[in-house]
Amino acid sequence: MKKILFYSHDTYGLGNIRRTLSMCQSLIEAMPEVSILVVSGSPMIHSFRIPEGIDYVKLPCLTRTERDGYSAKFLDDDVEVLAKLRSDIILCTVANFKPDVVMVDKKPFGVQNELKSTLAYLHEYLPQTKVTLILRDILDSPDTTQDVWARQGYAAAIEKYYDEISVLGSPEVFDPREEYAFSPKLKALTRFWGYIRREPGLKGRAHVRGELSIRPEDRLVLVTAGGGEDGTHIFDTYLEGYAQAPVAQRRHTLMIFGPDMPTEARTRLECWAAKFPRIHTLAFTDDLMSYMEAADIVVAMGGYGTTCEILTLNKPAIVIPRVEPVQEQWIRAQRMRELGVFEVMHPECLTGAALLRAVYALVRRPQPSEQVFPINLNALPRISENIKCLLREDNVATREDSRVADPVLAVGSHAEFGAGKGSKREHEYC
Repeated sequence: MKKILFYSHDTYGLGNIRRTLSMCQSLIEAMPEVSILVVSGSPMIHSFRIPEGIDYVKLPCLTRTERDGYSAKFLDDDVEVLAKLRSDIILCTVANFKPDVVMVDKKPFGVQNELKSTLAYLHEYLPQTKVTLILRDILDSPDTTQDVWARQGYAAAIEKYYDEISVLGSPEVFDPREEYAFSPKLKALTRFWGYIRREPGLKGRAHVRGELSIRPEDRLVLVTAGGGEDGTHIFDTYLEGYAQAPVAQRRHTLMIFGPDMPTEARTRLECWAAKFPRIHTLAFTDDLMSYMEAADIVVAMGGYGTTCEILTLNKPAIVIPRVEPVQEQWIRAQRMRELGVFEVMHPECLTGAALLRAVYALVRRPQPSEQVFPINLNALPRISENIKCLLREDNVATREDSRVADPVLAVGSHAEFGAGKGSKREHEYC
C-alpha cells in the first residue's frame, strides 16, 4: 500500500484544513488503495468528516499574531518550546510512517522552520520519497513575498528538497512564477492545476430553505467570514445597514459566524440579529456548501476556500477581503473583480448603508447562467493524476523496513541531519 502524508500548519482560519481534506478526499476516491496521514495544527480538524483511509496527527496549536509572528493558542508555553515539540512530532511521524509522497502546504520550511529536520531526514534517509510544495494561487504582494522568500532561504530549500511546486490556481488569474520572480529552476518545477471545485453539500437547496422557513420565491443572503476570528466587522456592518434599510429591502439572511469568533462577539451579534425576524444565525457548520447553494447572494471575506465555493456555485457575491497583515485576499479579490467573477468592497471604505445598497443591487440583478470568465476548477482530479504518476513503481522504490543508521528510529529522538544522502558527520540529539 502506498502512503501519502500531508502537512498543514493551520495557524489561522479554516482554509488550510478544508483545502487539505478536499485533496485527501479526492485522492481516496481516485486511489482507494492509498493510505493518507494528515499532520495538522488545526483546532477544528476533529469537527470535519474524515473519510475511511485517512487519519491525522494533531499538532499543538499556534496562532498568528502578526505578519510571520506566532504564539501558543491554548497551551501556556513559549512558542519556541511548542515549535520544538511540533517539529519532533512531525519528524517521528515521517520516520515511522515512511510516506511515498509528502505534500507540504504553503511554507517550504513549515511554521517556525519546524520542517527543517524532517526535510533533511527525508533527503538523507528516504530519498525516494517525492516532496511537493502546495501553493494556493496567491501568497502575498510580490514585494513582500520576494522579501520573505529571500530572508527565509525558501528558493534554495525548494531547489534542494522539493520535487515540484503544485499551484492551486491558474496563471491567467495570477502567475507566481512571474509575480514572485521565480528562478529558472523553480519555474521548471512549477505545475498549475487550477482551482478546487468544491463538493456538493449534504443537503439540497429546498431542504435548507425549508429548515429556515424561507419560501422558494424569497431571496436569501448568506453572510460568512470563514473561521470568523477577524470577521466581526462584516457582521456588524451588515446588521448596521440592515437596521437602517427600509423594511421592504430587508432580505432573509443567514449569518454563519465561524468557530474562531470570540464568544463575547458572537453572543453580542446573536442578540442583535435576534431583533430581526428574517435573520437566522449559526455558530459553525462543516457543510457550508449546502447553505451557500441555498442562498441567492453571498457576502463573504476573500479567502481561497470561500472563493472556490463561490466559483463552484457561480453565486453572485460581495467580497470584503482581509487586507492585513497580508495582501493575499485583496489581490485575489481585485483579480476576480477584473474578470467579472464577483463584486468587491475594500474594508476601509465599508459602511452599513453602502453594503446594503450593494446587496440590494445584486438581488435585483439576474443571476448569470455561467461565469463571464471561465476559470479552471479541475485541481482535484489533476492532482490525483499527478500523484498517481509519482506513485508509479518506476518512480518510487519500495521501502526497506530497516534502514542502516536511522537516527530517529534507532534513538527515538529529535536529530539534526547532514547535508545530503551519505553524510558521515555525527548526529546530535536533544
